Amino acid sequence: MGWILVLLAACSEVVGVVGLKKFSQTKNLPNMLLYAGGFIVAFALLYTSFLYLQLSVAYSVWVGLGTAGGVVVNMIFFGESRNRSRIISVVAIIIGVVGLKALS
Repeated sequence: MGWILVLLAACSEVVGVVGLKKFSQTKNLPNMLLYAGGFIVAFALLYTSFLYLQLSVAYSVWVGLGTAGGVVVNMIFFGESRNRSRIISVVAIIIGVVGLKALS
């Protein structure tokens, strides 16, 4: 259950990142709700995951997945750079997250 909560929290963080990007471009209520709502849900789910997982592992996995997800979404939908170094860095983050999950 804890891993599902962390995964949902990371997805919610990515929603918050998209909202932040959109809100920085156009300041309106829907973009603000997407931004704030994504992060509020992410923190609530992460906090709940601490009932099942160690804080250090859950937080590290959440940050890693949220960061990788945010980068990938921004590359796909917002035209950010897709150079080789960036893609290798995202893959390294994902390998680290998988390693943490496998060892805990």
